[in-house]
Amino acid sequence: MWAEHEDLIERIFVLELMDDRTWLVRTAGEAVTSLVGRRLSNHNFLDLWTGPDRVMVDACLEAIRLDGGPGVIRGRGETLSGARAELEVTLMPLSAGMAGATRSRMLGLYQTLGSEGALNGQPVFRHRVSMIVPPDTRRIGPKLRLVASN
Repeated sequence: MWAEHEDLIERIFVLELMDDRTWLVRTAGEAVTSLVGRRLSNHNFLDLWTGPDRVMVDACLEAIRLDGGPGVIRGRGETLSGARAELEVTLMPLSAGMAGATRSRMLGLYQTLGSEGALNGQPVFRHRVSMIVPPDTRRIGPKLRLVASN
């Protein structure tokens, strides 16, 4: 099974929320570095996105942080020459440690959907959002119904 996912570790990164509300990339695997064409460590993750996409990604990160559940960002990566590949970024909050503490770190998985060959070895220059799946905050509890009969 591990042989099927041998490059998984290279696609993982860690984010940390800083006091100035930036999401600093603490570490990123070599596959992530290769796909974006630069080291992301100590850079703001939100800088990968522009305009309304940046606002939506920021809101998704905040929802994940507050709700404590995973979220997914689906989109498209484009190179400077116009080559495109479908991308998926999966994010999950890391434990806050103490009860009631605010979550400030996330584990992320950055991967292409389909062939990375479509990028022709060029780095992703522009990220575009096509879909955001925030955490599912529905509380599923017992399904009891009170029935009164007179």
